[in-house]
Amino acid sequence: MREIRTSGSEGGEAELNRPSLPLSGLHTLFIFRSLAPGYSDRRSFSGSMAVEEKQVAKGDEPQDCRSCEQADCTSRNRRQDESEEEFRQRQDLGRKMCQIGHKLLILSGKGGVGKSTVAANLAVSLALAGKSVGLLDVDIHGPSIPRLMGLEGQQLQMHGSEIVPLEVGGNLKVMSIGFLLGSPEDAVIWRGPMKYGVIRQFLGEVEWGPLDYLIIDAPPGTGDEPLSVAQLVGDGAGAVLVTTPQELSVADVRRSVSFCRKLSLPVVGIIENMSGLVCPHCNGRIEVFKTGGGEALAHEMNVPLLGRIPIDPKIVECGDSGVPYIHRFADSDAATAFAGVVDRILGGTASNTDG
Repeated sequence: MREIRTSGSEGGEAELNRPSLPLSGLHTLFIFRSLAPGYSDRRSFSGSMAVEEKQVAKGDEPQDCRSCEQADCTSRNRRQDESEEEFRQRQDLGRKMCQIGHKLLILSGKGGVGKSTVAANLAVSLALAGKSVGLLDVDIHGPSIPRLMGLEGQQLQMHGSEIVPLEVGGNLKVMSIGFLLGSPEDAVIWRGPMKYGVIRQFLGEVEWGPLDYLIIDAPPGTGDEPLSVAQLVGDGAGAVLVTTPQELSVADVRRSVSFCRKLSLPVVGIIENMSGLVCPHCNGRIEVFKTGGGEALAHEMNVPLLGRIPIDPKIVECGDSGVPYIHRFADSDAATAFAGVVDRILGGTASNTDG
């Protein structure tokens, strides 16, 4: 198995062990930028590289920050302690984020609660509702979105100096570090500074364009990845927390609520996933992981309960086959529950994340 390895210091420096790096062409340069903030090679890539140049019509480029009418925008003027390159990078990121109405971080206190499945189906549900949606996978060490969306092995394109995310159905754009690996077996072994740099690039150097929603699938816990995203996305951000009903999971999600509050990141609501199983033989309900834990936590922490998603074996089948469950089994109990979650998000994000 090939690996990506880094060695870093507390000062934020890191070095690649290049002989073990399973990336090439675009991929190597993309990752290299995260190590050297001053590096500004803005070349296009084509030919033998694993990407193609995408032609985009004139007029699609985002507005220059200096002509923005938002008087309180912090990206308009260079800071005194900021280099020209740092200022350009901050403006690039600000332009991208200004074009996105709502950024929803999908968080969980622990792994194994179905967070990535929820993120993928939430993104698809919003797209089916007619919204323009982006789905960003920032789980650097365990990217699941390419498999869940049926996009494994797909190649990325470049438009000038920016990566073009993969598109599904015309109004859903997807980006994951999984698209940059040479093989699904490749391991990413990075310290914090590397992950921060790449997440910044995913937000600022990917051609998202105008979006109604950017769904961000973060790894479990309250570490580097969710912290980096929360600090970078700017206004219009909120968190959706995913838990299973048992107390072991609820206790960790309680910490995620505290994490959001310390960062002044509004909690849009809590989703109780794997909330009961409907027997396919007798239609009786089986409480595999108990029930009501997410609802009790929402009441305790004074945040909305967005819904309860029941267990359905077809969700596992769809995840393994790369077909979003919400699209294939739209009439199922779990799909109905997902629809309720989406309705509550559509009804509540404006007031919960804009204020």
